[in-house]
Parts: sequence; structure tokens; C-alpha cells
Amino acid sequence: MERVKTLILGGGVSGLSLANWLDGDDYLVLEAEQELGGYCRTVVQDGFVWDYSGHFFHFKDPEIERYLVERMGDQRVRTVVKDSRIRHGEALIDFPFQKNIHQLPKEELLDCLYDLYFKEGAGAGPPANFEEMLYAKFGRSIAEKFLIPYNEKLYACDLATLDVDAMGRFFPYADLGDIVRNFRAADNASYNATFTYPEGGAIQYIRALEAGVDPARVRLGRRVAAVDLAERVATTVDGERFAFEYLVSSAPFVRLLEMTGLPFDRATYTWNKVLVFNLGFDRKGPSGIHWIYFADRALPFYRIGFYDNIFDTDRMSLYVELGYPHDAPLDAAAVEAARERVLAGLRAVSVVDGHELVSHHHVVLDPAYVHITRGSVADVAEKKRVLALRGVHSIGRYGSWTYCSIEDNIIEARALARALNAAG
Repeated sequence: MERVKTLILGGGVSGLSLANWLDGDDYLVLEAEQELGGYCRTVVQDGFVWDYSGHFFHFKDPEIERYLVERMGDQRVRTVVKDSRIRHGEALIDFPFQKNIHQLPKEELLDCLYDLYFKEGAGAGPPANFEEMLYAKFGRSIAEKFLIPYNEKLYACDLATLDVDAMGRFFPYADLGDIVRNFRAADNASYNATFTYPEGGAIQYIRALEAGVDPARVRLGRRVAAVDLAERVATTVDGERFAFEYLVSSAPFVRLLEMTGLPFDRATYTWNKVLVFNLGFDRKGPSGIHWIYFADRALPFYRIGFYDNIFDTDRMSLYVELGYPHDAPLDAAAVEAARERVLAGLRAVSVVDGHELVSHHHVVLDPAYVHITRGSVADVAEKKRVLALRGVHSIGRYGSWTYCSIEDNIIEARALARALNAAG
């Protein structure tokens, strides 16, 4: 049995960030897959560069951005002013929908303004869930034309089951004044108004973090099956045992609870999964746009993005995202059928017009978006408190069962590393 001060489960952004900021080398990273990166991995195929999904970095902290970019060597990194749109009917309007209703046809604009001003249920008490919040803040028309159908496609669940703050700071709130002012002078600022992207794909951020980690302190293909909280010992599926003083996991929180044997109500934790198609075509498509949102329930995808418009390459390179309930079967036949529906949908909205598909790849992200409910927020907080008393910490988007950015994961991991350093 190996002994280590800090055992890190997961070699993605969170785990590698923690290793970067830990003092000394008394740590060990166990990664279940045969490569580092988690969901922040990149596929290079037939001259196309695709990620596991659209991973674009939005930095608020210039120190963190410098820390990463300086470790990328001669990698070309571009900072891009985002151009994101919403497909509504036959038109593309600017994102976010609620601030750009003036771009809708006149009758739809009047519907939105009327319902925004005379909001149903206003004054009837605070909204109890995400769906009620949408109606209460934006009125029926804005909610039902975009916000509800889009988020139902994204989360693949009943929005009434989600917490009011399920998207936290990432939801683009706007009041009546914001919306009306936007009619005359566009102000579509958001947390991701600009994004950073390296030419070699999102994996370059993993390589930058990997540069700060001792290769001898990384073990690939080590999936942990159980964690004995009393003895502070982790055991892999192959029977290897690791004694630790601290264990830091970025695995999905449900998985950590299963490993530790802590009792929990499974109904508290739900999530969706996302099927991502990466598609390469023989020539360019729409220029300038970085991604488009789709609320139309007749289309299978909720978002598509254009890698080729970041570095202006000469062939259209797309990622296409489809949301599913976590228990939906996605075998080979289902994936093939979904790809055909995607191609038909892309033709229907004129993204593909006589293009030849020359390369394709897919990946299933499971979990993708966790369902943040009042119950899950309370249970995560309580379980994390219990685990911390036993030297176990859970971090990251899935480890904290939350909605956050990749930069947030780095900040959280750095803060925990500094706390562990101070604890000695």
C-alpha cells in the first residue's frame, strides 16, 4: 500500500490545478482514463481540431490567464469577441433573447412587451423554481418563445424541478429598463463577451497545467472503486491501495458518495447527458458567427458552434450538442440515427447547403449539466462538511454539483491547495 499526503482523484482541470499549487511533491494524481484532461480533451482528425464539447475559456483573472498561456510555448492563442446568435423562425437574432426582442417581427415584439409589462403572477410571492422565475421576470411571451423551450432542450427535464438560481451568475438577467435601452444602443455584455482559444484546441490548457505537475506523480488508468473514510485508504478497481492524509476528488459528487459509502437519497441527484457531434465539411459555411442557440423543438440540437470561425480556416468545422435525460439509451444505432437527424436539421436551417461531410466524431458527456435543486444544494453542503472532517474534499463543476466556468474550477482548486499548504 502506497502512502501519500494528498491523493487527487481526477486528472482534469481541477485535479491538475490543485497539483500545480500544492507545496512539495507529496501528492499523487489518479486518473481513471488513459489520458489526462477529463472533458477538456481535444480530437485531431482529418485536419480538423475538435474538443469534447465547446470549451472556450472566459478569464476574469489575468493572473490565471498569464499562468496558463505562458506555459503553452509557441502555441497560437486568440482572444475573440464573441458573436453568438439565436435562431428564431427564419431569422438570426442577437443573444440574449430577452434583450433583443426588438429584432423580432412587430407582432411578436408587441406580445413580448405587453407580457413583460403585465407579468402574470407578479407580486404573488417569490418564484419557487426556475420555470416560475422565467415567467415572473420576463412574462409569458419571452419565456415561451425562447427561455423555456431552449432550457428544456438543454437540461432535458421539467424546469419546475430546478432551483431558481440553477444557473447562478451565468443566467443573462435583464429588467424592463435594460431591455428597452437595448432597443436604441445594443449592450449585450455577458460573462463570456470575449473568450480565449488556442489553435491546438482546449487540450492546450491541460498541457499548460500538466507542465506544472511531476510526471512521476501521475497514474493513468487508475479508477478508484472505494474510499475507506475511517482508515483513509482508497482502493482501485484493480485492488491497488493508497493511504492518504487528504483526498481531493473532482469526480461527480454522486460517484464520490458511492465510493465512500455515505448514505444518500439518489432522487436528490439528477442530471442530463449531452451527445456531441463534431462534424467536418468540405468547405466554409456561415462566416463570423461562433455559436447559435436553437429553441425550436422540431430541431434535435440546442446549440451548434463553428470552430472554423475562430481561426478562419477554410472548411466548416462544427460542434453540435443534443441534450438527453441521464437514463436515455445511446447505443450505436441511436447515435447513428441522431447524426442523421442532426444533418437533416442543419440542412433545414441552411447551415449545410450542398456541403459534403468529410469527417465526423462523437462523444457522450455523462453527466453534462447537473440539475441544481434546493435539495441538491443543501445535501451537497452537508455531505461536503461530513467528508471534510475526514480529510476528503470534493471540487470542480461535478465534484461540487454546480454550474460554473473552467476558470472557477481553477480558482477553487488553487484556494484549496493554499488551505492544505497552510494546514501543513
